[in-house]
Amino acid sequence: MSAWHPSLYRQWFAVAPATALRRQPLAVSVMDRHAAIARCADGGLLALEDRCPHRHAPLSAGCAAGDGLSCPYHGWRFDRAGALREIPGLPPGQAPPAVRVRAFAAREHDGLIWLRPDPEGADAPSHLVQTLQPSARRFLWRTRWDAHVVDALENFLDPLHTHLLHPGLVRRGGARTAMRAELRHTDEGFHVDYRGAAAQSGWLYRLFESPRILERAHFAAPGSAQIEYRYARGGRVRISLHFTPLDARSTDVFASLHVEGRWAPAWAVRLLVWPLLRRVGEQDRRMLALQSRNLQRYPGARGASTALDLVREPLRRYWDGEPLPAPGSGHDVELML
Repeated sequence: MSAWHPSLYRQWFAVAPATALRRQPLAVSVMDRHAAIARCADGGLLALEDRCPHRHAPLSAGCAAGDGLSCPYHGWRFDRAGALREIPGLPPGQAPPAVRVRAFAAREHDGLIWLRPDPEGADAPSHLVQTLQPSARRFLWRTRWDAHVVDALENFLDPLHTHLLHPGLVRRGGARTAMRAELRHTDEGFHVDYRGAAAQSGWLYRLFESPRILERAHFAAPGSAQIEYRYARGGRVRISLHFTPLDARSTDVFASLHVEGRWAPAWAVRLLVWPLLRRVGEQDRRMLALQSRNLQRYPGARGASTALDLVREPLRRYWDGEPLPAPGSGHDVELML
């Protein structure tokens, strides 16, 4: 899983919190492609390959100028489509040569900057992403995991490690319940419904939740994953993680919590819930780094899987560029969770 399938570049990836883009351009990376993102005078975004074609200086070290981006070395200025518009020192009346920089699509949504690292492809991020609205968001967090993106996605969507890696916080090690996991493929990826328990044994549930009527894990290609809870008393909570691989060993993670129909002011979430969720995230980050370092000692090793590892194969198939199952198809698994 070291090479990226060409189709992946035609999708949208979260690359930075919108608040990180100020006067200076941002340098971002997606699957070994590098871009400079800047805000134009009209408030829109510009995204160009982070390399001036003149002497290869990084455009992200330059400056935004009107609707373009100027190189920090010789001042060559490119517009948002990547066309060269100005060369300082060129005699009056002489047009710049027909030189271009590769331009990418960029947009903002729900507090994040999204990049499509190819000139052509999907028109917008997934529907799952577009349903997330700032009015329901209680926090936004960015971190980096030393892991391949498939391992990172599987970690978030796999509940079976929570008894051991997050004992007491998410689930208690000795408290397992018979449940049924129902995986169904969708137009965007898949979701898994966990049926058989309205409550959970960890402190996060006991302190902040109430009986559930739905526990659903979502995957929306290319890198968005979400745990959704709906409650008998009404309301919905969604924990969303957007995974963006920088390269084969490093993945940026953008996490958010959205709450609808329940009392959960942002200050209370930051004070009470966030410290526990961050601890869970740090435990996952450390385990994935440990896993990644060990995999480097055994290049080419393939993991042994059972029916309980129901999300690994569809994730692998997508990231390897293989055909996906028909929407609506899927299978069920009995497990002790």
